Amino acid sequence: MTSPQLLDARPAHSQPPAPAEGRAARRKERSHQARKRSLAARYLGYVGYFVGAGLISGAVVHHPLDPARYTRIALYGVLVFLAATVVNDFLLTRERPGPSRMAVVIGASLMLSFGIGMLSGGLQHFDDFPARATVLVPAGLLLSFIAYVIKDADTPWQRIFGLVGLTVLVAAALAFLGLRQVASSMQDAPAGGHSHGTAEQPAADDHAPTAGSSPAQGATPTTKPAAKTPQPDHSDGHAH
Repeated sequence: MTSPQLLDARPAHSQPPAPAEGRAARRKERSHQARKRSLAARYLGYVGYFVGAGLISGAVVHHPLDPARYTRIALYGVLVFLAATVVNDFLLTRERPGPSRMAVVIGASLMLSFGIGMLSGGLQHFDDFPARATVLVPAGLLLSFIAYVIKDADTPWQRIFGLVGLTVLVAAALAFLGLRQVASSMQDAPAGGHSHGTAEQPAADDHAPTAGSSPAQGATPTTKPAAKTPQPDHSDGHAH
C-alpha cells in the first residue's frame, strides 16, 4: 500500500454518524430545550411547591378544630405538591429517572411537603396554638431535612448523619426547648392572634335584666311615661 493510501485510510471508529441518528439526536435536543424554555411549565412547577406547602401548613396546624375539613385540605396540598414535583423532576429534567428512583423521589417529596408545612405552619400560628406549634416546628425541621437529602440525587443519604445533619438535630432540640419556654410563659398572658372559634364570649352585663327574671328586692319598678297624643293645632297666628 502506497503512502497516499495510508494517509487516506481512516479507522473504523472515526466514521461520521449516520444521518438518521444525527437527526434523531437533534430532535431530542430541540425537544429538551423547548421544555426547558417553557415559561408556563417552570412557573407552575415553582408555584406548586409553595401552594402545596401552604395548604399543608394550614391543615396541619388547624386539624384539631375540624378534622374532616382540614384532612381534605391536606390531601389537596399533597396533590399540588406532588404535581409540582412531577413537573420539576420528571418533565423539565434532562435525564428522566427510572421507576425505582421515581418512587423514591415521590416518597421523599411527600415527606418534604409535610416537613415544610409543619415548620411554616407552626411558626405562623405559634400565638394561636403554642403547645402544638412547639412540637411542629422542630419536627418539621428534621423531617424536611431528611426528605431533602433523600430527594436530592447528588447527595448520598449517609449525609443525614453527617455534620450538617448533626447541626440540624441540635437546632431542632434548641428550638423545642426555647419554644416550650415561650409557650409556658404565654399561659398567663392574654390570648392574642386571630380567633379560631375558641375565644370566650364577652361577659354579659350584670346590670341588664334577663328574660323571665324578676326585679331585685327593694328595687322600685319604673313605669315608662305614656306617650302624649298629639293635639291638632288650631292656632291661627293670633295669641290668646
